[in-house]
Amino acid sequence: MQDIEPFYNWRELYISSEDVRSPFYEREYSEFEYTHTIYNYYIHPQWDFMGSPTLFIKIIFADYESGFAIIELIGEWNDAINNDIMILKRDIVDELIRHGINKFILVGENVLNFHSSDDCYYEEWLEDLEDGWIVGLNFRDHVLKEMSATNIDYYVTFGGELNDMNWRTFSPFQLVEIIERIMGRRLGTGTGG
Repeated sequence: MQDIEPFYNWRELYISSEDVRSPFYEREYSEFEYTHTIYNYYIHPQWDFMGSPTLFIKIIFADYESGFAIIELIGEWNDAINNDIMILKRDIVDELIRHGINKFILVGENVLNFHSSDDCYYEEWLEDLEDGWIVGLNFRDHVLKEMSATNIDYYVTFGGELNDMNWRTFSPFQLVEIIERIMGRRLGTGTGG
């Protein structure tokens, strides 16, 4: 796990620790000192600790004018014990919403497990997004099944084209444009192409 780095090819466009509106503004990182673990395995020091002992994130891109953020996740998403969704919603998402973000892309290919509680924070999150959405990219099948079993898929859009997307080949603006088209088709807003 220590070799899995957050996606870094967009660093010339965005760095969350240099973004005054980011919850991780002025955070300092080490390339050599590994301090955080998941399942007793050290993770790469570029991942951001958000308050959960098992779920770490990286805001890999945010554009406040266009109103979208792309967040990569790693670890175990545990709402049952750690209330990870509460931490994510209160400490990260609410701050981004306050600055105009209403579209969230969650990259979940490194989310190893999901343990549910209830869907209240997910419902609140979606309600807070005026004309916005939450999309999950490339989550593992067993994670999606668990999320669907607790109706989280009512609030976070998963599956289909979103489950096997080679998102790293796009710029952040291309990626959000593709997802806008997918969401337009799914929601029947006429923006699908």
